[in-house]
Amino acid sequence: MATFITTIKFTQQGIKGIDDSTKRAAALKAAGKKLGVKVTQVFWTLGDYDGLLILDAPDDETATTLLLHLGSLGNVHTTTVRAFTAAEMDKITAKVHVS
Repeated sequence: MATFITTIKFTQQGIKGIDDSTKRAAALKAAGKKLGVKVTQVFWTLGDYDGLLILDAPDDETATTLLLHLGSLGNVHTTTVRAFTAAEMDKITAKVHVS
């Protein structure tokens, strides 16, 4: 499974419906489960972003599907990065210096 970290910013629609924010997060977890994506953490944050999602997906395409679904609902804008564990980085860096 690949890990993805997504920052979210509420849209005007998302702010208007802020009372449902935790319900929307639960619905995202359920939608993810149907796709084979595990939303491992949901945080609401202060500062430049309104929230943070951490999810594990079998591949980039599946993660993208879930995040496009989330964006299509109109409550948040997302920015996503792929995260690598130390073990994954070791495999990557072992290939850097090819002779």
